[in-house]
Amino acid sequence: MAVQPRLASAVMLLRGMASGQGIEVFMVRRVIQSDFMPDVYVFPGGSISADDRAAEQAEEVCTPVAPSEADPEGRTILGSGARAAAIRELFEEAGVLLAYRDGQILAINEEDVARFDGYRQAFNERKGSLIEMAQTEYLRLATDRLGYFAHWITPEGMPKRFDTHFFITTAPAEQQAAHDRLETSEGIWIAPVEALERFERNEFPLVFATIYQLRELAAFHSVEEALEATAMQHVATRIPILEQGVGGGAGGIGGAGGARVYLPGDDDNKWDVPEHMTRS
Repeated sequence: MAVQPRLASAVMLLRGMASGQGIEVFMVRRVIQSDFMPDVYVFPGGSISADDRAAEQAEEVCTPVAPSEADPEGRTILGSGARAAAIRELFEEAGVLLAYRDGQILAINEEDVARFDGYRQAFNERKGSLIEMAQTEYLRLATDRLGYFAHWITPEGMPKRFDTHFFITTAPAEQQAAHDRLETSEGIWIAPVEALERFERNEFPLVFATIYQLRELAAFHSVEEALEATAMQHVATRIPILEQGVGGGAGGIGGAGGARVYLPGDDDNKWDVPEHMTRS
């Protein structure tokens, strides 16, 4: 029986390069002790929780989101939890809180740092509440600042599966991104092209969906261009195909040999699944 995918969200935090040409994206490296995707670079993200859905359903906690060409099916409408989860995970793993106070994007001043670090720690310990933080700090989550960019579902046959919505947003000038040092061991601003080049040199470990999304990000010349694309392009659901019993490895998905994944119609670009990701 196939494992049911767990709903999740992730965020590509973007900024323009200092040269004025091109973009950089903030990525974190999962700790080597992580039970899923250890020691690889990813976009901040994680599973959607009941608290995320509750925050989207509560009055005056989230900013209304206008319908867009990206999501006519309503996969990420308020109430699904996808956007609140993206904001929470970005705060947990990168320290950036997308929220408004008095109609302006939140600025965390020096005297506020310790207090917001406390909220971040509580979320990392699974004790935080978006509703309580928003009400205490007079915030409204900036759910409207998330551009819907991609939707990936882990293929059937994998022992851990996720149904993940990926969003694009800009890095607020009023806040500084930094990894959490708990679930992640490093945080880095990097140009998509550089990340892919370093991956090819075996210097920057990545997983299949991240590779594809970095390729798509590399096509944009500015943050504005990337954000415009999220408003105009429909987001298709991508479900890779799992190919088992390839190569000479011991394997971990119910049989001998290794495993590869690829997108339908693109079997020239197959990715070898690390053995630890194939074990239950």
